[in-house]
Amino acid sequence: MENNKPFLKVERLKQYFKLGKKELPAVDDISFDIYKGEVFGLVGESGCGKTTTGRTIIRLYDATGGSVYFDGTRIVAGIRNYKDAIKQAKAECKATLASLKAEFKNNRKSEEYAKAVKVAYQKRNEIIAFNVEEIKKARHDHRNCNREYGRKEAKKVDEKYLPLLEAETDNTKRAKLKKQYKKERKLALKDRIMNRIQMIFQDPIASLDPRMTVKDIIAEGLIIRGIKDKKVINKQVYKVLDMVGLVEEHATRYPHEFSGGQRQRIGIARAIILEPDLIIADEPISALDVSIQAQIINLLNDLRDKMGLTILFIAHDLSVVKYFSDRIAVMYYGKIVEFTTSDELFKHPLHPYTKSLLSAIPLPDPRYEKKRKRITYNPLRDHDYTQEGPVMREVISGHFVYCNSEEFNRYQEEIKAIDAKEK
Repeated sequence: MENNKPFLKVERLKQYFKLGKKELPAVDDISFDIYKGEVFGLVGESGCGKTTTGRTIIRLYDATGGSVYFDGTRIVAGIRNYKDAIKQAKAECKATLASLKAEFKNNRKSEEYAKAVKVAYQKRNEIIAFNVEEIKKARHDHRNCNREYGRKEAKKVDEKYLPLLEAETDNTKRAKLKKQYKKERKLALKDRIMNRIQMIFQDPIASLDPRMTVKDIIAEGLIIRGIKDKKVINKQVYKVLDMVGLVEEHATRYPHEFSGGQRQRIGIARAIILEPDLIIADEPISALDVSIQAQIINLLNDLRDKMGLTILFIAHDLSVVKYFSDRIAVMYYGKIVEFTTSDELFKHPLHPYTKSLLSAIPLPDPRYEKKRKRITYNPLRDHDYTQEGPVMREVISGHFVYCNSEEFNRYQEEIKAIDAKEK
């Protein structure tokens, strides 16, 4: 965790989909941080919002609300939170005015009433003005983060080459240097911060274009970025093919000529050719045989070490996530209900849904399997939020659970009991 500064910061992210006049909260106000070099696991049952979270982070979907910061730059900015704040401010002002009218029913011409009304309107207008400004900033960041990143990269090229061009006296060398400078600056201007984030998709068949060769599929990112030299493209393609365990001869073939595991390797090669800093791996092994799953996980581990990758690993298999991830977040119905380190989650599972997921993990031990009891999660039975609603709370250092005060105290006692029993 470099300087304890998040590399990817997800802040109150919301993704709602329209269903006629209603909305489906696929991702509902979630927050988490990922630090450089770590693998962050996101687990939960099918339909809980894991994939939608990944797709929103990489901007395949426009976020409804919340923000995503990557390496200090806001790359995703939704405006629903600000609109809700404006709506709430207007409602509160209306309620305050109604209360004042009732209170000063027979004395509405008094200075006290006028002053109270003025304060109510002033408070409302301040909140509205602040959130309108935040909406403008959000829209600006969302639209211009890529362009501004390109300008910053071009500035770095200027700082590198301009002093050298001024110092160079040989005309031939200066012309050659100038040509190289123009070429690099042009590529830098076309560079995008989103190039530093790539995604490995769940279905290795549907995510590859059947009409394109493997070389064309992998090289597409380089071509879009502006690289036209075929020798450079071929060299890069063959290099990443070797890194993912394929050979040069595979470059001229089509996706249908490969097995599922080989197709996923092609998908990984396409993701790493632009040398990204962050990989979003959306259930990359769920469609593969068990023996191939281990190979793909080991490949991702090797690439993580070689390239210094940070990985958001989305899966529903907790046993795989435990092996591969440094920290794990458990997601249910669009909410993160628990997150902590991998070891801590398996040692002290607190939320009933986490316990339900862990109880579903099969082990190759017939005696254990005979005695294993499945825990069924029922929100209506397991929680009582009639008096107080849940919020994310830190039960012990680094272990967060979505709970209310009563559950918070119970979880702390539960951890103490487990630790005492182990001693």
